[in-house]
Amino acid sequence: MDALPLPGPLVTVDWLADHLDHPGLLLLDASVGPARGTLPPLPGARTFDIDGELSDHGSPLPHTMPDAERFQTAMRALGLHDTGTVVVYDNNGIYSSARAWWMLRAMGFDRAAVLDGGRPAWTAAGLPDGDPAPQAPAPGDFTARPRPHLLVDADTVAAALTDPDTAVLDARTRERFTGEAPEPRPGLRGGHMPGSRSLPFAELQHPDGRMLPAAELRTRIADRADGRDRLVTSCGSGVTACVLALGATLAGYCDVTVYDGSWSEWGLPSSRPVATIGHTH
Repeated sequence: MDALPLPGPLVTVDWLADHLDHPGLLLLDASVGPARGTLPPLPGARTFDIDGELSDHGSPLPHTMPDAERFQTAMRALGLHDTGTVVVYDNNGIYSSARAWWMLRAMGFDRAAVLDGGRPAWTAAGLPDGDPAPQAPAPGDFTARPRPHLLVDADTVAAALTDPDTAVLDARTRERFTGEAPEPRPGLRGGHMPGSRSLPFAELQHPDGRMLPAAELRTRIADRADGRDRLVTSCGSGVTACVLALGATLAGYCDVTVYDGSWSEWGLPSSRPVATIGHTH
């Protein structure tokens, strides 16, 4: 079977509708939280469960990447083959789907794309829902080939914050970044990593959840990154940081990594510094 080529890391609902019946296509619903399971799936979609088996539940942090063996087992159970093609979507637009896309990249699988605008765009186009896919598809032969540099830890981020060639971008709201709004997870300090820059993920999207054009993405990211070409992205728990990583990839950035623990780790009570408006502590 010939592999299904992708036009890039982002596909439109029209492209997906045209290729939905291709035997090499695996469509995955990566919705998280309250949005998960509230709507019928798209035709043939299977669940990429970021809240479940596709997080490391041995970690005290939410949504952290499972090890290569567990990831490989989960993806084979979903029917993924090394020659396959994956499109991921979520019920919010582009939110957690970018996390699934980045996880696949971090495990060495590049033939994956995000559905631009997600389920809202599919529904707005008048396209039909589907029935749940069989829960036990024929197992795939996907082999994980980890790329450890695509997901980094707190020590790597601490070094990046003092690197003049690297920009650390924070996808949370500006109010959380400044410490004016409380963190939704209990026990976390408010504020941001000293030296990081605020770039709320929604600023890379149209109001309907589709990504901005590449040139506009480049302008917005370059403005916050002060022209630096090496990027580290962060957020609350490593999910919307991947929206920034997707935007940066679409904009042509080649050196991008995601802080897996994000503020769920850095914001814990510790000696790691935290900045708020006018203060570092």
